[in-house]
Amino acid sequence: MVLSFGYKEDELVELLEEVDVTDVKDLMVFNDDVNTFDHVINTLIRVCKHSAEQAEQCAMIIHYKGKCSVKKGEFKFLKPMQEAICDAGIDARVV
Repeated sequence: MVLSFGYKEDELVELLEEVDVTDVKDLMVFNDDVNTFDHVINTLIRVCKHSAEQAEQCAMIIHYKGKCSVKKGEFKFLKPMQEAICDAGIDARVV
């Protein structure tokens, strides 16, 4: 004898959504002969919300390699940071 309780068992259906892949950009900061390490470090802390250690490491990479990607993200996220870094007299570009 089979008992029926008046409900239908639901099937588990997996739905795969198409994920919108964003165009990830780099905020690059370039070396110059004008700005001090402290100025670059303080700017990265203020603008990019880096820790002191992270900002110092980026400054060292900028000095020895000539450039460093200090942040990754969408263009609209990075552009205000790039402008703030440039306003501080440091060469930065979103690439």
